[in-house]
Amino acid sequence: MLKRRILIPLLKFSKVESFSGILLFTATIIAMLWANSSYSESYQALWHYHLGISSETFEFTLPLIYWVNDALMVLFFFLIGLEIKRELLIGELNSIRKAALPMFAAVGGMIIPMSLFLFLNDSPETHAGWGIPMATDIAFSLAILKVLGNRVPLSLKIFLTAFAIVDDLGAVIVIALFYSTGIDWMLLFYAFALLGLLFFLSYRNLYSKYLMITLGIVIWILFFKSGIHPTIAGVLLAFTVPLRQRIDMDSFMNQLSEISRGFAKTERDYLPVLSSEQIVKMDELEALGNKFKSPLQRSEHALHGWVAYFIMPVFALANAGVAVGGGMELNTSLLFHIAIALFAGKLIGVTLFSWIGIKLKLAILPDNIPFRRIIGVAILAGVGFTMSIFIANLAFVGKEVIIDSAKVGIMVGSGISGIIGYLVLRFTSPSN
Repeated sequence: MLKRRILIPLLKFSKVESFSGILLFTATIIAMLWANSSYSESYQALWHYHLGISSETFEFTLPLIYWVNDALMVLFFFLIGLEIKRELLIGELNSIRKAALPMFAAVGGMIIPMSLFLFLNDSPETHAGWGIPMATDIAFSLAILKVLGNRVPLSLKIFLTAFAIVDDLGAVIVIALFYSTGIDWMLLFYAFALLGLLFFLSYRNLYSKYLMITLGIVIWILFFKSGIHPTIAGVLLAFTVPLRQRIDMDSFMNQLSEISRGFAKTERDYLPVLSSEQIVKMDELEALGNKFKSPLQRSEHALHGWVAYFIMPVFALANAGVAVGGGMELNTSLLFHIAIALFAGKLIGVTLFSWIGIKLKLAILPDNIPFRRIIGVAILAGVGFTMSIFIANLAFVGKEVIIDSAKVGIMVGSGISGIIGYLVLRFTSPSN
């Protein structure tokens, strides 16, 4: 039963992320075509259009690109936080045995690309980009696995998902520690005081989505003004969402049977509208379902589609539009360093650290998975699109040429990793 409760959400997660990868790719192509067409000025004008609240006494306006990267992406990071918490408590990271190989792979997949970038880079101007090749885009990666169909066993998808979640956690820590500047500690204290209140309520298994949204907006503003990137608030807020159910399975089944018996006794007039008594029973059923679903699972289910099908494609549309015309200036050194670090760094890091973990008997391979398939996943891990672009925007604030060069490097490295990773897995995985 527990295995089923873990695998079914993972299968649904895989399907959602796979289609999200297709949307991401489509949005990226549209952004590139738009930014390099005769309508390129409209592309730039759209994302730099100021939105917000403006009055005689108060003004809070930001360009649309900031609303996407600093506000809309908070929901993306909130979902990441929910996934990390779920995996740590009941999923593929809740025991040393299950978490060992994904953790070894993720650590290698962060350290080696970062080190390779720093080794190749000799320019102080682009030094801050060391965090860019650390990230893996789970949506694109799972979309490529989806194309392989039954050649890829479920255990390999679970390994990639667990590895990418640990990788995301590492990226969040890096953003919080190294890409936040000019911190206002008093505002940060207020933010953590409110977070502390939410953690206390979570400990008491008390949760209100309306309180979460209200305090979440306040905490986001405090983070924004304090100098810590506001998307970190999304992850921390996610950790305050309770995982525990308000009623157990036995209580749920008993109350469900009682509601069912009560509904059966209502008058049946077979009209397309329910009687008042039937509506009451339906409300009782909905309330019972909300009690049985944990707040974390309910929030994750509600957000997953919005993030996968709207937020991430909008992010790609807003950030992937790099003009590559003849007059474009590019930092070719940075471009190649990022592309090499993504492809070679992930390949070496994930493969080497996974091999070390297995040889030291601290980690084990998933069932029926030969090590050559881990190599294929290691190459695929070089697809670092979403989080890599996000870090590039933070690393090179105000340096448009360098940001564009980094984005091109990310797309080149991700493209090479995706194609070669697909081919390796295609020809090392027999069809079932």
